[in-house]
Amino acid sequence: MADLSALISELRVAGGDRVDVEVKSAAGGLPQSLTSTLSALANLPGGGMVILGLDERTGFRPVPLGDIHCLKQGLGTKARSFTPPIQMLIEDGTVDGEPVVIVRVHECDRSAKPCRVSATGTAYLRSYDGDFAMSELEEQAFLASRCPPLFDRDPVAGATVDDLDTELVEGFLRSVRERDPHGLGRFADDTELLLRAGVLDGAGRPTVAGILGMGVHPQQWFPRFVIQAAAEPLRTDSPAVRARNQTTITGPIPRMLDEALAWARRSFGTSIVTAADGTVHDRTDYPLVAFRELIGNALVHRDLDHWSMGMAVEVRLRQDRLVITNPGGLYGITVERLGRDAVTSARNARLVAICQHVRTPETGARVIEALATGLPIVTESLEQAALPPAHYVDAGIRFTAVLYHAAREPARTPKLNATEQRIYDALTAGPRTVHELEEALALSAPNIRKALRALRAASFVSQDGGRGKPTIYRLEP
Repeated sequence: MADLSALISELRVAGGDRVDVEVKSAAGGLPQSLTSTLSALANLPGGGMVILGLDERTGFRPVPLGDIHCLKQGLGTKARSFTPPIQMLIEDGTVDGEPVVIVRVHECDRSAKPCRVSATGTAYLRSYDGDFAMSELEEQAFLASRCPPLFDRDPVAGATVDDLDTELVEGFLRSVRERDPHGLGRFADDTELLLRAGVLDGAGRPTVAGILGMGVHPQQWFPRFVIQAAAEPLRTDSPAVRARNQTTITGPIPRMLDEALAWARRSFGTSIVTAADGTVHDRTDYPLVAFRELIGNALVHRDLDHWSMGMAVEVRLRQDRLVITNPGGLYGITVERLGRDAVTSARNARLVAICQHVRTPETGARVIEALATGLPIVTESLEQAALPPAHYVDAGIRFTAVLYHAAREPARTPKLNATEQRIYDALTAGPRTVHELEEALALSAPNIRKALRALRAASFVSQDGGRGKPTIYRLEP
């Protein structure tokens, strides 16, 4: 299968699983961790794939699977242990000439999400860095997503017109009348225009969209509608340093966007580079234009339902990547179509319409254009900076964008000698004693013990027993 070969090559370059692909050894039978993975993939938009018979820690080498027919039967039984039952397609494949089992997990119907483990009632969520048990709030998010979101239209209890930012409102009115003079801009009365734009409701009260887009201080009503930003400590920092440049950014969306860019300028590393024409420029580790687009999208498209009211937009600057996360998955589009199709789909339609006209105070720039041009700009700016493409993860109720500092090299297979490799492969079938390894491999006990010491030092193998009990060696989980 050419597509499988290409996928394995991609995993080896990445050095780990993809959000929609999980690799498991399964040499000793179906692993216990498969339960959470199947639930998480069934809850993931588009579903995902599990490949049984590869060892991620040794560069995705094939491992002996044992009774493949029994594995497939076990998968069929396990699929029925979820509510609703998981729909999957089981196929045979080969990697480096060895057999593997490919499990294509179909996305659970939206009306039945979240998919739970029947025995425990626990549902799992897939993230870019693993599987996690859902909280009650996250489960509420799946239930709420069964209906079209209209939360940005609700009036804000206790808010009045005086709670709108005069500077932002004036800029909004001016933009509407300049850019849409025969539509929304034809209303000469300011109050009527704001009402018809969805900034105010029929009783003259500011709406959620109005307050978030142009409020004096939206956090008076929405304390967690903020950006939580922080950078990881540098390798040269003291162990006592937990974070750098940690900040909480507040205000209406246009002001938060300006402040987020200011934080990025302070926090991103900067290099001095010479252009082809001989001029010298400063270049940040990540293009500021890409950061601006991703933050703008996170603020405008975040979920506004009750379940997400305690969650912030989060920015984490790590050693090798920049991670931007907001509550609420994609709406009306899939990850595969992001940046490729000219599709404009808005979770918060009123808020998006307002942010097309409202201007940022510092630069006078629009918050968004709503023309599906933002992510192509991200892609182009990363290409110009010779950086890898952005990685987008839609977990259904959470959306994450990841930018990488530099191209990732293929993961290197650990250098095990022939004896170490034979023992490692033997332990994939289950724990064994030195005596059992002697019989299975026809190796001497001293050679086995020497190899086991090396494998333990590399954290590949752990030891159980001792002091009168049989000493058993097993692979580290």
